[in-house]
Amino acid sequence: MGRTDLPERWPVVETGAPVMMVDLDRFEANAEVLVQRAGGLPIRLATKSLRVRSLVERLLERPGFSGLLCYSLDEALWLAEHGHTDLLVAYPSVDVEALRRLSNDERRSSRIALVVDQVAHLDLIERAAAPSPAPIRVALDIDCGYALPGRPGRAPRVLGAHRSPVRTVEQAVALARDVVQRRRFALAGLMFYDAQIAGVADTTSTRVMKRRSWADLVGRRAAITRAVGQLAPLEFVNAGGTGSLHLFGRLADDPVVTDVAAGSGLFAPTLFDHYDLPKGSSRLRPAAFYGCPVVRRHSDEVVVVASGGYLASGPAGRDRAPRPVWPSGLKLFGQEGAGEVQTPLRGRAARDLDLGDLVWFRHAKAGEVTERFEQVLLVRDGEVVESVPTYRGEGRNHG
Repeated sequence: MGRTDLPERWPVVETGAPVMMVDLDRFEANAEVLVQRAGGLPIRLATKSLRVRSLVERLLERPGFSGLLCYSLDEALWLAEHGHTDLLVAYPSVDVEALRRLSNDERRSSRIALVVDQVAHLDLIERAAAPSPAPIRVALDIDCGYALPGRPGRAPRVLGAHRSPVRTVEQAVALARDVVQRRRFALAGLMFYDAQIAGVADTTSTRVMKRRSWADLVGRRAAITRAVGQLAPLEFVNAGGTGSLHLFGRLADDPVVTDVAAGSGLFAPTLFDHYDLPKGSSRLRPAAFYGCPVVRRHSDEVVVVASGGYLASGPAGRDRAPRPVWPSGLKLFGQEGAGEVQTPLRGRAARDLDLGDLVWFRHAKAGEVTERFEQVLLVRDGEVVESVPTYRGEGRNHG
């Protein structure tokens, strides 16, 4: 990612603490790119990738975005209180108190769907649910991993996220049948997240894996959807992520998907620097940054900034570390990295930095970094136009 991919102007912010900003022009341009890649399929916005309610609502006003993909039931209940009506909780919930709140309100239960992938989820929800005639809407989370050929007599190795144990048509039908036979539930849809395609950078080896995995998944997804659809009418079939969005938009041989998920591409964090540019698409541009003030001048070419150690989840490695991007040329120290309360940086650009000057960083992932801030500065053409609260700033912590 070169210097030309960064903003030409950076906002002047007088602060002694780290701050976060979102460049609205880039954010909105990225939204247009995602809509174009989706090829007409509505995008269900992955809220975990933003965690800023005003930005979520700004996007839902744009054509091409419809519905939310939440990361916890507590979050979905909160968003429903703010008027959102199409919420899919993408991860199983064992939050008994939240399940009671969902089940004792017909309006909430009509707006929110929970993913399940085993009978134990259904049993737990039934035990937690308050007595109510309103059905609890559920969706089956289907494993989308790619099975590598295994040795004779041994199970194949599956590439992908460790999510659902439901992989085959038979497994999906068995679970779906259990759902429809219970009066407490309504089968609302299916979810297919292709983590090994959408969430993996492109390299020589992963490109081959992605092509083979996609070919397998298209057929398996269609077969599962047809079979489960014979047991109950499905409201939605959700699939994909920012890294696979373009595949749904260009292929006509996968008609079962009704909406696709995306979110990280709106901020375009550093992990997305290593994805191939889909043919005919514009590139996503970095839109979210955080700035840390210089608090020490250690030497001519070494400065120390406050805090800054906002590491991304996932396997520990250099690609999960934040990257200083402005002024250009500053680097982390390998022996210290990005620190809890201070981060030393080296490079010739340090010569021109004074105490209090901001050094701007990019995070490796999208919404995680907003958990560190109570406010986000919204910027246009280098000028701060608004300050809005994050989830944290609204007093919300959903895990």
